[in-house]
Amino acid sequence: MATSVYRQLLHDHQALRSQSRRGDCDDNAQAESLWSRLKTEVLELRERPVFADLADAQASVAIYFDYYNHERLHSSIAYQLPYHTHQQILQLNALNCPA
Repeated sequence: MATSVYRQLLHDHQALRSQSRRGDCDDNAQAESLWSRLKTEVLELRERPVFADLADAQASVAIYFDYYNHERLHSSIAYQLPYHTHQQILQLNALNCPA
């Protein structure tokens, strides 16, 4: 798909592009890691076609995101769950935030 067609499609659907800055591959490291894990832990294990339809794709990704955030331990956060780590950060921020 040509870049201009892609940009027009995003514009038509009022979607915003989310991209890293040129030359800075670490800008979006967490999101890139998530998509990489989704590909290797879910998509590559399925037979083709990967999904029966859009609803199947949406449900499968939602199930994986729930697993990724609530059950899958992450080495980058001392083998904790992202959900619990996020809750701890929110609590710390609340304690340090002047009312």
